[in-house]
Amino acid sequence: MTLDITIEDSRWQDAGLAALAEEAVAAVLAHFALDPEMCEISLLACDDTEIAGLNAEFREKPAPTNVLSWPSEERAAEEDGGTPLPPEPDFTGEIPLGDIAISYGTCAREAAEAGKPLADHTRHLIVHGMLHLLGYDHIRDRDAALMEGIEVLILGKMGIANPYMTEDAP
Repeated sequence: MTLDITIEDSRWQDAGLAALAEEAVAAVLAHFALDPEMCEISLLACDDTEIAGLNAEFREKPAPTNVLSWPSEERAAEEDGGTPLPPEPDFTGEIPLGDIAISYGTCAREAAEAGKPLADHTRHLIVHGMLHLLGYDHIRDRDAALMEGIEVLILGKMGIANPYMTEDAP
């Protein structure tokens, strides 16, 4: 797999982002039976200032967020809850999936507030970002349920508890 990681915030280096990202990306590709040798993904590991700028530029929301994704092509299902189109190799035989940005400050804060290990939350956000690259989204209700279910399944295979379960949930 070609996973191009750019670390702009050195705290990500200290957190072991490269290994966490490789594990999360490999788990998603395995879940969808995608050949990792054919897939290309770029990951920007940045801070809240950088991601706030990206969020403002691409989503018109001038605030930090945890993760952003830019799929290389539109794969979303037309029908709410439908399965997105599978990625296809381009003319070179590669499968360019797209780009992900993850912010250390927001990720670390969310992990601390939820009482979760930073490594688990980081892998969750990368899995989440990868699913966006594959055409999954959470805007419509059935799409959100589908995406969340796949996230939980993939994370479970990595030994990470369901991030959507709360103490208040049955």
